[in-house]
Amino acid sequence: MALQRWKLTIEYNGTGYAGWQLQTDGAVTVQEVIETAIQKFSGIFCRLHAAGRTDAGVHAHGQVAHFDLDYGDRPLDGYMLMKALNAHLGHGRVAIIKAEKVSNDFHARFGAINKLYTYRILSRVAPPTFDKNLVWWMRRDIDINLMQEGANFLLGTHDFTTFRAKECQSKSPIKTIDRIDIQKIPFDENSYEIRFFVEGQSFLHHQIRNMVGTLIQVGIGKWKPTDVQIALESKDRAKGGMTAPASGLSLTRIDYSRA
Repeated sequence: MALQRWKLTIEYNGTGYAGWQLQTDGAVTVQEVIETAIQKFSGIFCRLHAAGRTDAGVHAHGQVAHFDLDYGDRPLDGYMLMKALNAHLGHGRVAIIKAEKVSNDFHARFGAINKLYTYRILSRVAPPTFDKNLVWWMRRDIDINLMQEGANFLLGTHDFTTFRAKECQSKSPIKTIDRIDIQKIPFDENSYEIRFFVEGQSFLHHQIRNMVGTLIQVGIGKWKPTDVQIALESKDRAKGGMTAPASGLSLTRIDYSRA
């Protein structure tokens, strides 16, 4: 029987997982638990190919992966596959939001034309409860207007070496940022959430977390907005800000020209 390629849209809470990608040290990953669910359902091992790797503790609302399955003559549509995989995943921190048949030339990684990441910061004195491990908790005031001014220097195509992790395996530090929007969502006079929306086709390892950690220096008054440009142009990781915690980051959406 011919192989059918399936596209999965996946949501997960990355807390407690060693990231998306399989690990050699036995640490549990998101990829592993989904591949196990596919094998339990179909009786066949299938390798998943994701649009992008997420680090330990990073979440996803719209991760995309594909795999090839020969299910014989048995009936199987996207709704059936989604339900079956979720049944084997249990009611944990990983869920298949959608499963759909795609052509054999679809590729979750190489076919992606845009990715949207969201980063969340909670500003208040009291620690988070419901959003624990989903936000970066900061007990101080943050100026989003100054951060947006600094973020604008990062828009466009640049050498992002300053915001690149040492272990990054990308062949080039040249990337293009199409959008950085920073929004403030007030809860009361003493607390609010800040959300960063960052879009581009691809990113370096830790790039978004390093950019957020740098922009926070502007938001809390330690840096001027123009210091972001100076850091960018230095092409030196040591001249950038800290790496923001993984807990606030989520892979929100991935766009394709076609499936």
